[in-house]
Amino acid sequence: MADTSNSVLFDAPGPKGRRTIRIANWVAGIVFALIVVLILMRLHNPPDGENQLSWELWKPAVEREAWTDFYLPGLWMTVKATVLAVVGAVAFGLVFGVGRLLPNPLLRAVSAVIVEFCRAVPVLLMMIFFWRWFAFAGLPSPSYWAVVLALVLYNGSVVAELVRSGVGNLPNGQREAAVALGLTETQSLMQIEVPQAVFAMLPAAVTQLVVVLKDTALGSIIMYTDLLQESRRLGSMYFNILQTLVMAALIYFVACWLLSRLAEWLPSRMQQRTAAPAEPEPVAPIAIMDPSNVNQIAVAKEVKELPYGGAPRKYHVHHRGTNASIHNWRRTRYEQGYDETHPESQVDPLTGEFPAAVKAVRDKDRPGLPGKPGKPGRKPSAGDKPKQA
Repeated sequence: MADTSNSVLFDAPGPKGRRTIRIANWVAGIVFALIVVLILMRLHNPPDGENQLSWELWKPAVEREAWTDFYLPGLWMTVKATVLAVVGAVAFGLVFGVGRLLPNPLLRAVSAVIVEFCRAVPVLLMMIFFWRWFAFAGLPSPSYWAVVLALVLYNGSVVAELVRSGVGNLPNGQREAAVALGLTETQSLMQIEVPQAVFAMLPAAVTQLVVVLKDTALGSIIMYTDLLQESRRLGSMYFNILQTLVMAALIYFVACWLLSRLAEWLPSRMQQRTAAPAEPEPVAPIAIMDPSNVNQIAVAKEVKELPYGGAPRKYHVHHRGTNASIHNWRRTRYEQGYDETHPESQVDPLTGEFPAAVKAVRDKDRPGLPGKPGKPGRKPSAGDKPKQA
């Protein structure tokens, strides 16, 4: 029978449904393979152009000089802009995300206007605006700072919404408990709620890194020398723009794939750190001579009549026994205890001794009851009663 425990959106398909899905997968695979073949055929023999699969066009795009002079410098500029934009976006998002949660209505309104404006304006439009502004102001590297600032504003607004939604998803009882303990709403927000929201939003924030990394490619429009711009320069030199762009796409894919794996690994790592340590359930040992093979039983006896009067006495007893101690087994097992099925465990309420246990040990060491001298002792019968001290 198929396992349907993980089915969330729909039930597991039956035999007919699985056969239909299998056929659809084969048809889709064949169609995809035909499309790839048609594309390769068109690239090999374009209507009015050179064979794009020729090694003469691919060699300049994959040789060592292409990596050292174009791809790696462009990738470094992309990473540099990405790292600075991520740090700025996190700071921006924390400030304005918390600002939208403060009890002050003026601060909430100002933070909401800034966040919504940065989310609504396209990133490329902000890049062009800042680039022209920084160029007129004479700021060095205007394209770099325009790319970084535009990414900070846009992605920072996204982080601000992550902070706000993270705090909103927390149980309301936490703030109520903090206020009951004497904290203000602002103190509860800053000391209790926001740290939890930040920790919970980390996987989504790491996923946002992929967006930041890809959006740096928009900087090539304002002449920022990132990976895409350097690939275009290399393609214009050797007239193999298709090949260099394919290599740039592969580099972008590997970088984004690594960030995606990080975003998938982070939740499991966070769950291990935040989950309470679980103690393993006790399992009875099976080794006979293992000293850890210990059985413990708790029983109680209530003595209602005492010779000297007084309130009834309750014996809360603890039976302990181990297979490693064969000697005095019954006395060890039923010491300080009471069990109706074992008379040797009965305690005399006056003396606190185990007269029946002593007799049981003596009988164990000397089989049979005492008989006449020179004759073996007889076996105890069911009617025998232990003597009391």
